[in-house]
Parts: sequence; C-alpha cells; structure tokens
Amino acid sequence: MIVGGWRPARVSSVEEATPSARVLRLDVEDWPGSDAGQHVDIRLTAEDGYQAERSYSLGSYGPGPVIELAVDEIPDGEVSPYLVRDVLPGDELEVKGPLGGYFVWRAGGEGPVQLIAGGSGIVPLMAMARAARDAAAAASFRLLYSVRRPEDAIYRDELEESAHDGGVAVTWAFTREAPAGWTGRVGRLDDEAIRAAVWPTDDAPTVFVCGPTGFVEHVADALVRLGHPPARVKTERFGGA
Repeated sequence: MIVGGWRPARVSSVEEATPSARVLRLDVEDWPGSDAGQHVDIRLTAEDGYQAERSYSLGSYGPGPVIELAVDEIPDGEVSPYLVRDVLPGDELEVKGPLGGYFVWRAGGEGPVQLIAGGSGIVPLMAMARAARDAAAAASFRLLYSVRRPEDAIYRDELEESAHDGGVAVTWAFTREAPAGWTGRVGRLDDEAIRAAVWPTDDAPTVFVCGPTGFVEHVADALVRLGHPPARVKTERFGGA
C-alpha cells in the first residue's frame, strides 16, 4: 500500500560491486518507471520506530517493477553502512519516487552527450549509458570516469564490455593508483585531461557531471574555463549518507 508517496519494496538481489559498494535490486510495489538519471528516497524503519531517509540515484531506467541502486558505504553514515554490509535478499524497506526532472536524459534529444563521473557518481550516468545503448544513441555519448583505483570503479566490467560491443566509449582517470600497464597520467583531473577526454566545445555537447561536491565543482569550473556554456553543464552532487 502506498502511503504519503512511500511504496513498499523488497530486496531481490545483492551484488558486491567494489570493496565498499553493493548493487541492490529492489522489487517495488506499483513502480511507475523512471527516466535515466532520476533518483529515489529510501526509508528504513527500526524496531523501535526510528526512521532514517536518504536519497540514492538509480542505475536503472524505464518501466518494470525492479529498480537498481549502487550504494557506496560512507563509514560514518546512517544508512549506507546498513545497505552495503547488512541488508539481504528478502529484506523490506520503503521507496519514494522516481524523483528529479532536471538531471535526466531521454531518447530523442539532439547533439552529443558527455558524461563525467567521480566515484559512485557513476550510478545515474550508468542509467544514461544503458538508455543510450538501448536507443542506439551510444555513438553520440562519451563517458569520463574518475576513480581512486581500478577496484573502486562501480560497474567497471559492464562499462568495459559494453564499450567494446557498441556501447558508450569510456575514458578512465585514476587519481591514486592505475592498473598494470597503464601509460596515462595518475592524479586529479586537470583542464588538459578534461579537454582531451570530452566532446569539443564546437560540438556543443550537453554535459552531465555527478560525484562528490568537491569533484563536481572542480570539473564544472574547468568545463566553463574550457569554453562550455554553463547552461549546458548539468550537475548533481552528493555527500554522506
């Protein structure tokens, strides 16, 4: 039963994504479907009645009763440690959504799209990459994904396999440690690295940037310095959960 916009949800599967992150799939009662890039609110209720709510981006999109979240643990967080370390298939929680209409991609738009993710900011951009491939629009997409180390990359295997099989092209950036055989630079994204990875300004791409607040502000400022109009740079940032 839906009360106050909250829908009952049951965890259907749990998959380890990185040493600190899990992919969760939830069966949601009367789920209306979502656009790529939207998010949901998750509510947990303790036995004593205490409730905690947090927002999480959707890695899934479209119709169907199952939604997908990829949650990275914030060690001092209130909700993410439970979702990453304790929740099991069959557990119940509540979902409100889908939410958000600004940071979304819908098939049919014109012009190239640039996705830029930092850490778990890949989640809503993964939904966009999946939607682009399903809409046969992947050739107009590029993804720049910045992580500390290769093992920190959520969806790494899917992204690499998809990029070699007609999906969205991926450029990796490693800020602390690169994989064996890596010949590129290691360190924080700078203007030149961003310029080399993204669509040229003359192509007038729509840019979606998602990640921690500091990462998003740094990248968005760099994009504007490189000549991308601020109105074409859409951002979504997150903090602890």
